[in-house]
Amino acid sequence: MMEADKKLIADLTPEIENTSIKWYITFFVFLAFFVVGIYGLIQQIDKGHIVTGMRDNVVWGFYIVNFIFFMGLSYSGALISGVLHLFHTGWRKPIIRMAELITVISLVIGPFFIFFCIGRLDRLHYLFMYPRIQSPITWDVIAICTDLVGCFIYLYLSFIEDFAILRDYPDLNVAPWKKKLYKILSLGFTGTEHQHRLLRNARTVMAAMIIAIAIIVYSVLAWIFGVTLQPGWHSTIFGPYFVIAAVFSGTGLLIILMWIFRKVYHLEEYITKRHFVNVGVLLTVIAAFYGYFTFSDYLTKWYGSIKMDSILIDKLFTDYYSLFIFANYIGILLPGIIIAFPRFRTIPSITIAAVIALLALWVNRYIIVIPTLETPFLPIQDVRTDWITYAPTWIEWALTFAGVSVFAMLFMLVSKIAPIISISEMQEKDKIEIMK
Repeated sequence: MMEADKKLIADLTPEIENTSIKWYITFFVFLAFFVVGIYGLIQQIDKGHIVTGMRDNVVWGFYIVNFIFFMGLSYSGALISGVLHLFHTGWRKPIIRMAELITVISLVIGPFFIFFCIGRLDRLHYLFMYPRIQSPITWDVIAICTDLVGCFIYLYLSFIEDFAILRDYPDLNVAPWKKKLYKILSLGFTGTEHQHRLLRNARTVMAAMIIAIAIIVYSVLAWIFGVTLQPGWHSTIFGPYFVIAAVFSGTGLLIILMWIFRKVYHLEEYITKRHFVNVGVLLTVIAAFYGYFTFSDYLTKWYGSIKMDSILIDKLFTDYYSLFIFANYIGILLPGIIIAFPRFRTIPSITIAAVIALLALWVNRYIIVIPTLETPFLPIQDVRTDWITYAPTWIEWALTFAGVSVFAMLFMLVSKIAPIISISEMQEKDKIEIMK
């Protein structure tokens, strides 16, 4: 094995061989949030939805907001990784695995928030035993399951070569069970030209498939909103609007993860300023499209002067004024302004822009769901205000942070088994540079 390959493996496998104290502390902090969330879930199962802020009028709350948010992250990861792979973008190699992991982990977490939203979990199996082909929920379940299988296969294909490298690397100081795991998961890959060709072709086919599946699946989710007659949801623009919003949030999360792993695992040599600038420019371009769809959606509602839409717009500019401004103005314009000017294109500023974009997108999902449900078609009289409006309880907050914690813990656990930057991709990059 060449010295360059040995250095590459040593640099990209810090947490595989040794686990730092900081890793354990961070993991147990996230685990504590998860335990609190589980306690909250037990309370909800025992006492019912009365312990949440959801009522007869506002039947959806944080859970649906988080579901839409996480599913958007998953589809964005699929789109980003798939597009970068198909176009053979050279600079993608250190970051593409992060995008792939965003896809699969978000797809695992997102559907759980639907379970939290169901009042009768004992009847959940009816959805699978007695599906109604006319129901958009049935198609959403089919789409999500299909997307999860496809994205998992695509992710696994990207790991096979790395598992084989770690299996055969003699200086890798890991537990015997990890060596056995690498042997099993590598599927007998030995690095022949035939195997490389088959793997490349399989990944290309899967990349094209997950792009199509991601667009279809998130469009189905958007249509669940769009086909209703609720003010704020009944819109033909929701399909592409949701897809663009998903890519916007996923791009922001990718930048944040790049900064975290670059900092924690000392990957400055591999994840450079160039990667932050390139992904930051992508975030700016997506922000322009996302801003256009946002403007178009609210403009048509305001200009149409339909009574219920007008009431909703008034609510957004009064009760939800600060959230509306942050989600649809600051969260779109500020990241674009930061990245658009070369003098502001530093790694910290691009990361801050990504954090703003990600938070703004979550707030946007919130103001799409909640204000609409607080604006019923029929007037509600002689009812307590707290039964008409929505305010999340500590249980909903706890389960939200539990979901974020599980996302972080799964990323951390994956980094203990496989490198967060693909070794095989980086070896291919080095070979190409040598040939040049």
